[in-house]
Amino acid sequence: MTLSDSWRSALDPQRVMEMDVVRWQDEDAASCDEHLTVEEPFEVRLGHQSLAVIMRTPGHDIELALGFLLTEGIIQSAEDILSVQNDQDEDGLPLANVVNVTLRHATQQAAMQAHPATFERHFAVSASCGLCGKNSIADLMLTVPALEPDQLQISAETCYGLADQLNAQQAVFHHTGGLHAAGLFTSQGELLTLREDIGRHNAVDKVIGYGLSNTLFPYNEHILMVSGRTSFEIIQKALLARIPCVAAISAPSSMAVELAEKGGITLIGFLRNRSMNVYTHPERIVAR
Repeated sequence: MTLSDSWRSALDPQRVMEMDVVRWQDEDAASCDEHLTVEEPFEVRLGHQSLAVIMRTPGHDIELALGFLLTEGIIQSAEDILSVQNDQDEDGLPLANVVNVTLRHATQQAAMQAHPATFERHFAVSASCGLCGKNSIADLMLTVPALEPDQLQISAETCYGLADQLNAQQAVFHHTGGLHAAGLFTSQGELLTLREDIGRHNAVDKVIGYGLSNTLFPYNEHILMVSGRTSFEIIQKALLARIPCVAAISAPSSMAVELAEKGGITLIGFLRNRSMNVYTHPERIVAR
């Protein structure tokens, strides 16, 4: 898909809406059209029982559902899923904003035992929140092992090319200015997929769900690049997806750095204008 084709796709009314606004410039006001990013509720059901309502930008909803289930610890791989599809109403018609996931019985039983609170409450996930119910690095590291030391090497030159690729493919952002992006790259800097969403954690979940849907998971030789800053929940999701390197255009938070260090993840920030800060596990970045 060319960039112009991507822009036309971005104007899908499910993702972008147009409205009249009054724009001021100094002392002058004029009416003009403006594009807005669509935000709508999306419901994830397990066995036709509601599990979560996520505020998101429509598009790639099945990927979002799969990524959400993995980063909530409910599934471990695509093999845990029997089926995933739009649920139906009483007349048998598909519900556009509702996805039903059927898990293998043993998987659901294990998930219910490991995460009883998850199945006792109904998630209401805003577009700006991260993972629900996980409050400390110590608790996380008890259940998710750190990445093992590896021989992965990523050249600094490869890193310098990531931001331009991410920016060039942010089709909806170029129209609205109101979206976050997450891109998945090979260790050689090839962009495999990019997802945009009004919530940065949703964009990451969609990327993770892409791998689950396309047999690329786990991402143990890949780079995750995110627009904006890197927060704790982004590193948390990367750890669960076994992503060894996370890069961002802006700064990481202190908890993101701490989790990346303990989790064995190389964390890069301020990746712009052929410069970057490598906060943790710098041994993976080499000058070649």
